[in-house]
Amino acid sequence: MVEIKTPEQIAKMREAGLVVAAIHAATREAAVPGSTTKDLDEVARKVIAEHGAKSNFLGYGGFPATICTSVNEVVVHGIPDDKTVLKDGDIISIDAGAIIDGWHGDAAYTAFVGSGHAPELVELSRVTEESMWAGIAAVKKGNKLIDVSRAIESYIRRQPRPATGKYGIVEDYGGHGIGSEMHMDPHLLNYVDKRRMLGRHNPKLVPGFCLAIEPMVSLGTPRTEVLEDDWTVITTDGSWSSHWEHSVALTENGPLVLTMPDGGKAKLAEYGVTTAPDPLG
Repeated sequence: MVEIKTPEQIAKMREAGLVVAAIHAATREAAVPGSTTKDLDEVARKVIAEHGAKSNFLGYGGFPATICTSVNEVVVHGIPDDKTVLKDGDIISIDAGAIIDGWHGDAAYTAFVGSGHAPELVELSRVTEESMWAGIAAVKKGNKLIDVSRAIESYIRRQPRPATGKYGIVEDYGGHGIGSEMHMDPHLLNYVDKRRMLGRHNPKLVPGFCLAIEPMVSLGTPRTEVLEDDWTVITTDGSWSSHWEHSVALTENGPLVLTMPDGGKAKLAEYGVTTAPDPLG
């Protein structure tokens, strides 16, 4: 069952989303050569405490940290520790969440550590991020969930191929509903699979519908494996990957990106989409 939110509940999710945005800003500044992924986790913990929020990652299914820190070939769910030291040229996905009064926010971004990154890595992150925005722009009344998947995949497929030969759209992980829990129905594929998107798996988008849209793209295979810690997900061929995510609510007045400071207004304007008014003013 898809949880449909009231305007008041979306306002609470907006509060949580702005805490996530603050985590992103602080960890982006801290993701420098020589810092450890545990350092970044401590930064996130401090931001959450300062905002009077709770972490929705810490303890989730036994996860031992406040954020996920996924470096290079790690796609998602990397566990922060004091052994992983960031180096010049690394890329890292930082996935963060927060809870305000029982309502969740969740978003991720890919950061470049230091300087001198290969052009194909810069392009990989751009393609992944833009495919997310294409998916967000498809969150509108009258569309179905498959239209979001199609927008994400279509954007990626239209891009020039990288030197490695292809972009791999990760198959085993995707976006999800969000609200009174971090992960809820429906599951959102980042590609179109009509066999898996039938009936209740392809709901119509209506006001009150909230999604976390998160494409994961590699410079090689779409296939992944989980390491012995039961969390860390890597590409099976060792290719580096990018991960971007935002939580978005569909309202009577259009979409609102809950985890962006401006609600997604500037970016969605590029797609000719007008965002809903911010319920927090």
